[in-house]
Amino acid sequence: MKHNDILRYLPERIGRALSHYWKTREGQRDKQNRTGKADQGLRSAVTGGAQMDGFIDLITDSGIPVRYVFKKKAVELPGFFRPTKEWDLLVVRDDMLLVAIEAKSQVGPSFGNNFNNRTEEAMGSALDLWTAYRERAYLASPQPFLGYFFMLEDCNASSRPIKVKEPHFKVFPEFLGASYLRRYELFCRKLVLERHYTAAAFTTSTADGGILGCFTEPAVDLSIERFARVLVAHLSAFV
Repeated sequence: MKHNDILRYLPERIGRALSHYWKTREGQRDKQNRTGKADQGLRSAVTGGAQMDGFIDLITDSGIPVRYVFKKKAVELPGFFRPTKEWDLLVVRDDMLLVAIEAKSQVGPSFGNNFNNRTEEAMGSALDLWTAYRERAYLASPQPFLGYFFMLEDCNASSRPIKVKEPHFKVFPEFLGASYLRRYELFCRKLVLERHYTAAAFTTSTADGGILGCFTEPAVDLSIERFARVLVAHLSAFV
């Protein structure tokens, strides 16, 4: 598939990836309920890795030779603060790390603790990778494309304003009354602004609409198309 074709059919393919996400999630939850091994609450919504396969496949269909693409297997990279970290997608050619991508999601009903876990995880992974890169853990690799992809359920719990506690100091004004949806948007944008990640994509969907392939992109600068364009431009220099 040519790069222009990928971008032309991107909305349709995002819809299919979202439909796959919600159908896989429902299948996992039904199986857990039948076996009596369900995660506490709806923790399965963030522990079922196969849910994001559709998005990973969408990202990989960018004209990259298959022999350079690694997903599900051989996705470990050495870290600086820990021995290794598993990424959702790697592109490695001739001992050069070209791409590392993390794809995450969150659904309700609990967003508070999961939001903190997700943000700390993403920041820690970026710090670990860039420090290892500085220490030449990836040999003579050029500066890799580091991508963060996030899908959030759009529901009352994620879209309503959330109060913040300020017992000692004032929080930054953009967080006042910000919903979790808004907080994730700010977070993804700041990851790129502070150069922790090369690009970030942020999309939302409702449970009912998502299974039909309907989605929303809250911010143009965090669109999947922009993410894909930056990724394709980076890869074109090396592949």
